[in-house]
Amino acid sequence: MNDTFGLETSGHPGGKTPDELASLRQLTLIIYVLYALSWLLGVTAIIAIVINYVKREDTFGTLYESHFRWQIRTFWWGLFWFVLGALTMVLLVGFAILFVATVWVIYRLVKGLLYWNDRKPLPL
Repeated sequence: MNDTFGLETSGHPGGKTPDELASLRQLTLIIYVLYALSWLLGVTAIIAIVINYVKREDTFGTLYESHFRWQIRTFWWGLFWFVLGALTMVLLVGFAILFVATVWVIYRLVKGLLYWNDRKPLPL
């Protein structure tokens, strides 16, 4: 007996058609771009995180599931570190926290985009 543990057996990741996978790929790129644009227009990160949560279920079983988790974690941890940095600026340590948080978020966006470009899931 072949037990697939709830995975589709259509031969495509997560049981998605090639068109659905192409759509998820495009959406994943759009979300990375929205996060990158948030450095200029902060509201785009809010749009991106909402899309991440609304469309996350569609990515289950595909390589884009790891990208969505990566994006969501980057948003929340980045927000945490930026808020902490802003609150501790008075103590001057906040500037270091903000610098490290900025480098970390840029690293995560670049790494995510490189894995997206190579059509690889991100390690979590």
